[in-house]
Formats: sequence, C-alpha cells, structure tokens
Amino acid sequence: MTKDTKAKHLLSIPVIVAALGYFVDIYDLLLFSIVRIPSLKALQVADNQLMEQGMYLINMQMAGMLLGGILWGVIGDRKGRLSVLFGSILLYSLANIINGFVTTVDQYAMLRFVAGVGLAGELGAGITLVAEILPKEIRGYGTTIVASVGVLGAVLAYFVADLFNWKIAYFIGGGLGLALLVLRFNVFESGIFKQVKQENKPRGNFFALFRSRKIFFKYLRCIMIGLPIWFVIGILITFSPEFGKAVGLVEPVLAGKAVMCCYIGLSLGDMSSGLLSQYLHSRRKAVLVFVLLTCLAIGLYLVQRTQSVMLFYALCLLLGYAIGYWALFVTIAAEQFGTNLRATVATTVPNFVRGSVNIFTPAFLLLKTHTGITGAAGIVGITTITLALLAVWKMEETFSKDLNYSE
Repeated sequence: MTKDTKAKHLLSIPVIVAALGYFVDIYDLLLFSIVRIPSLKALQVADNQLMEQGMYLINMQMAGMLLGGILWGVIGDRKGRLSVLFGSILLYSLANIINGFVTTVDQYAMLRFVAGVGLAGELGAGITLVAEILPKEIRGYGTTIVASVGVLGAVLAYFVADLFNWKIAYFIGGGLGLALLVLRFNVFESGIFKQVKQENKPRGNFFALFRSRKIFFKYLRCIMIGLPIWFVIGILITFSPEFGKAVGLVEPVLAGKAVMCCYIGLSLGDMSSGLLSQYLHSRRKAVLVFVLLTCLAIGLYLVQRTQSVMLFYALCLLLGYAIGYWALFVTIAAEQFGTNLRATVATTVPNFVRGSVNIFTPAFLLLKTHTGITGAAGIVGITTITLALLAVWKMEETFSKDLNYSE
C-alpha cells in the first residue's frame, strides 16, 4: 500500500467525523470533573460535602453509561453503527444543554445520568466503524487518530470552563454536539456490517457473551485491561485537589488544570501506544508496556511530597501519558469479536470500565477511613493493575486479524 493510499484512507470522512465525535464526547464527559467544585458551590453544597456529592454525581453519570453501553451496543449491531452515532450524540447534547438550567443536586444527578446514557455510544460505534472500513494493515493508525484527537476535547473543556460560567460551558458542549450532527450525514455505513445484515444472521445479542465460558472470559479480559485507566481518571485526577492537600501542597490544585494536563498526556500516550503497536506488530506487547508504566506513574503520584504545584501537574501529565493505551484497549475489544457482536462489545467494554468507578469509589471511601487517602488509592490502584496484567497475559493477539467473520 502506497503512502498516498494510506493517507487517503486515514483522512477519509468516517475517520475525521469519528475523531470529532469523540472530541465532543470527551468534552462533555470530562466537563463535570472540571466544573465539579464551582457548580456544586453554586448549588449551595457545603465545602465538606464537595467530595461526597461529587462522587454521587459521577456515579450517576457512570451508571447511565453502563446502561447506555448495553443499549447502544445492541442497537449498533442490530440497526447499524450510524444509528448509534446519530442517536447518542443527540441525547447527550440535549442533556448537557438542559444541565445548564439545574437548581438542585438531584436535578443535576438526573441529567448526568441521561447524559451518561448518551455518552456511552460514541466511542464504541466510532472505533467499530473505523476498524471495519480501514484495511487491516492500517486500522491501528485509524483508531489511534480517533482517540488522540478525541481526548483533546478535555483540553477545550478546561479553557471553556476557565473563560465562562460553568452553565455556559454546558451550553457550549451541547451546541458542539448538535453542530456535529450535520457532518454525520456524509458518513457511510460499514460494508462488513451491510454484508452480515444481508445474511440475516442473529446480531447484537448481549446475553450471547455469557453463554460460553470461552467467550465470557475473553469479554472479561477486554474489560480488565482498561480498569487502571479509569481508576486514574475517576479517582486520582477527578479528586486531584484532595490529593494535592494530602501530599502537603500549600497552593490549591485546580481540578480543571489537572484534567487538562492528564488529557494532553493521554493524547500523546494514545499516539505513542498506537505507533508502538504498529512497530511491534502486537497489541498485547504495547498494552503491557503501558500498564507497567501506569503502575510506575501511580506510585510516583502517591508517594511524592513536592511543594511545587507545577510538578504535581507534571505528574498528572505523566499519569495521562501512561494510561494512553485507551485507543488500543478499545481497538482490541473490537478486534476480539465477530461482526454480529462487535459493536456490542466495543460499546459496552469501555463503558463497563468507566462504570467500574461505582466499585472503586465505595472501596476507596471505605479504605480512606483506615489508611488515609493515599493509602486507599494505592490499594485500589494496585488491584486494578494486577487485574490488567492477568488479562494481558491470557489475551489473544489481534494485530492484522481479519474482521470479516461472525461469532
């Protein structure tokens, strides 16, 4: 394949629109982590309740993503990848616009749940579509482009939240999503999916993932390799102001700036892990390298006792770079299963990982009373790393695997 042919494939409309869609998705997904403190203070939440109420709202958003992951995954395999790309962005865009009008924490929680349902569909459908339309030799580059561009949505969210009121930031996010719908009319459906649809084979049966021991454990491994990623984002970065105090920083840590630094690192990490995977001709080896790097970064973040807030932000960037195997993680999930279950898996897996914060946070809060905030984070973090390493050990290599098959 010539360089011009590769460029033509990688800069095609579906790849560009999937990348922009994930960009908006990440903006809306991470906006709450950025505006958590100012928005809750505006709703008259006491300072000593900011962490607990923040976790409540994040858990509601992630619960919505768990439900949405199943819903959009089934729709993606039964109706098509484009159905998800249109429906999910419309739902979360409208929910975020309405979010700007909330007056109580309960209203806030309900809208984060609805937004979570919508946000659940974007990444899995986009990665599935890109993986299916690109030649197998370069699909790793395509999914890397989608993720690397997409995660920069968090950087835009930080600057918007810094320049405007938190309500305006929600309005802008919703508006960006609605504007993206216009571009989506130029995207075409996956040829592989069209072929399976014509064959009229059973598609999108979520419960088929639990009927065979082999398939279930393959599915579980896909989830386990992503657990350290969302532990870092959902605990270490979201509650970075609290961790800043715990390590002795006098100058307060701004959650929005920590999120921005993390996601700049994540974008660089996604590019690096994708290129490493192509160089090694292996998904598993690249993921192993980045899981081990994540373990190192978590340790540095929790044991350092710097008095420099800039060094703290640098560690947030390092954490982001280390967990920058997100694109690989979702690509692996899409490549592990046949076309009749691919969207279901690729959509549910990242959302089950995101939803795992509903397990992390209660465990973290329980342990915090006995071991302190850094000790609790260390125990939960090493647990996620161990599970990820076990999953990589037993996982099938999928580099250059032909995706034109059904389960």
